[in-house]
Amino acid sequence: MSLKSDQWIRRMALEKKMIEPFLDRQVREVEGKKIVSYGLSSYGYDLRVAQEFKVFTNVYNSIVDPKNFRADAFVDIKADTCVIPPNSFALARSVEYFRIPRSVLTLCIGKSTYARCGIIVNVTPFEPEWEGYVTLEISNTTPLPAKIYAGEGLAQVIFFESSEVCEVSYADRGGKYMKQMDITVPIP
Repeated sequence: MSLKSDQWIRRMALEKKMIEPFLDRQVREVEGKKIVSYGLSSYGYDLRVAQEFKVFTNVYNSIVDPKNFRADAFVDIKADTCVIPPNSFALARSVEYFRIPRSVLTLCIGKSTYARCGIIVNVTPFEPEWEGYVTLEISNTTPLPAKIYAGEGLAQVIFFESSEVCEVSYADRGGKYMKQMDITVPIP
């Protein structure tokens, strides 16, 4: 496996529509305001978080059970910012739609600006031939409320390409999170 550079990412995004919409540069400022950067970087792509959030709430004294997940454990928010309660988490989705080639695996890690504030972004790898909007898991590890900015960078996707294609891809096995269009809660 080899780490892929900005030239490879640009070529795959433009020729194969691997990332849509695709920005071929880092955006650090919008209309004179500094933002959390997004777009193409040296060896990855900084994705943006959309305006849709599902913030965890314990109104119904729920147990978090991945085999029996209650949708009412979240409050839906659509806004330019989202405040995540202390020691809680939210789900969100990416602005970008991804189409991962059969010979590629990605890792997605949170941006340092948020990590230095105690906000951890966890996203599982994008497997070969997975496609869709990314459901982003955002944890506020602090004892204070934490603010997330929609339309700005949240995590970086790093691309690895194998010298051979996998025998069975995510699409081949009918992965349950294939072509997700919205924030997707756990599916047993």
